[in-house]
Amino acid sequence: MNVSPTPANGFRIFLHVLVNTAIANVTTSFLWFGLVFWIYTETRNVITTGVIGAAYLLFVSLFSMFFGTLVDRFRKRAVMVWATVTALAVFVLDGALFFALGERSIADLSRPWFWIFAVVMLAGAVVEQLRNIALSTTVTLLVPEKRHANANGLVGAVQGIAMLVTSVFSGLSIGFLGMGWTLVIGISAFALTLLHLLALRIPEREVGHAGRPSKWVDIRGGRAAVAAAPGLFALVLFTTLNNIVGGVSMALMDPYGIELFGVQNWGIWFAVASTGLFAGGALIGAKGLGKQPIRTMLLIAALIGIVGALYGIREWGWLFVTGLWLIMLLVPAIEAAEQTVIQRVVPYEKQGRVFGFASTFEAAAAPVTSLLIAPIAELWIIPHLRTDAGRQQWEWLLGTGESRGIALIFVIAGLVCTVLALVAFRTPQYHLLARQYQNTDPDEAAPAPKASPPSGSPSSPLIP
Repeated sequence: MNVSPTPANGFRIFLHVLVNTAIANVTTSFLWFGLVFWIYTETRNVITTGVIGAAYLLFVSLFSMFFGTLVDRFRKRAVMVWATVTALAVFVLDGALFFALGERSIADLSRPWFWIFAVVMLAGAVVEQLRNIALSTTVTLLVPEKRHANANGLVGAVQGIAMLVTSVFSGLSIGFLGMGWTLVIGISAFALTLLHLLALRIPEREVGHAGRPSKWVDIRGGRAAVAAAPGLFALVLFTTLNNIVGGVSMALMDPYGIELFGVQNWGIWFAVASTGLFAGGALIGAKGLGKQPIRTMLLIAALIGIVGALYGIREWGWLFVTGLWLIMLLVPAIEAAEQTVIQRVVPYEKQGRVFGFASTFEAAAAPVTSLLIAPIAELWIIPHLRTDAGRQQWEWLLGTGESRGIALIFVIAGLVCTVLALVAFRTPQYHLLARQYQNTDPDEAAPAPKASPPSGSPSSPLIP
């Protein structure tokens, strides 16, 4: 297959896009973490944090196919610009609502204002997912194939930096400044990312009619693109294994950490744990994923389950932070493995829809788990483990403390994740996908050779 090479300065441009997306993600996470920290300190209600986190990933799941279609339909820079403009407008609207009603009214769960405030912020955070899908396709566009795994590792490293910065400043901002100043800081930083993005120029090929989706939500096209690569749907399912632990963490990790350390200190300790994401992403960036990234993915998913089962087994802050750091260290490999396989076996013109299709399934796993776990934890398991009978029943495994109910859920979720990952090795889909990856020409997913002006020029608006 005759393909065009990536631009000579493609990797440098990719780094600019990566850093810009990282700062935008930091800002979005800063606001989102701030919301979760703030409402839990106000209410001490686990169900609230579980619903907030689940709603976010549920909306990501619902919109990912639409976002993936947009990425394939338009040039990548234009998609990123419009996503940033939309998210900024939504955050400004939410800030205006907060200051108009006042903090006390927003924090009152008996009234509808908090849920309106949370849903509006949710909308801005979800739109940012569109940029993340576009970022995955720019790896194929700008980075030579032999460096794809390394570039995907850098994405994980940048996410680690984002988590580190976010958790520290969200915790400190909520603890010392309150939600109002948190909104002001986050919106200002997000506006700066838009200015930087407008100055970027990305050399892109014209979107070909053959690869362009015919519908705005091209579910059939995404499903067909996945089905065209044998075993690719199994890869999506394998990646969701990590989200089993992720759904539990979404509902219970912040309450557990806040109970152990307090909101300000939890933000700092979560930042310490988040250095694992940076270290894991940097390791992949330097070493890659090996010859069988799918095998690497499943081994790491099983290990994540083991760590997730153990990091709350005693109510020791150092154990929880160490276990969380190890999970953060391992998570980038799962994401990078999936992206590396898709970037090789799926044609460039269809990758947006495939990433969107994958995100639809993967994002749905965590909120379903979270919505199931949060009320069970709040109404049954946590109260039971605080009774004399519950403490005596589980003390042999979990020790003593006020958060033993959450620890029991960590154990169960981790063991389920490990068992499913080990079972996946025995499936025919695993062996089929491994052969497909090995037998695919790396150049087949490269962009088509037809060139067009850089997407930052006036001739490339956000139109088909």
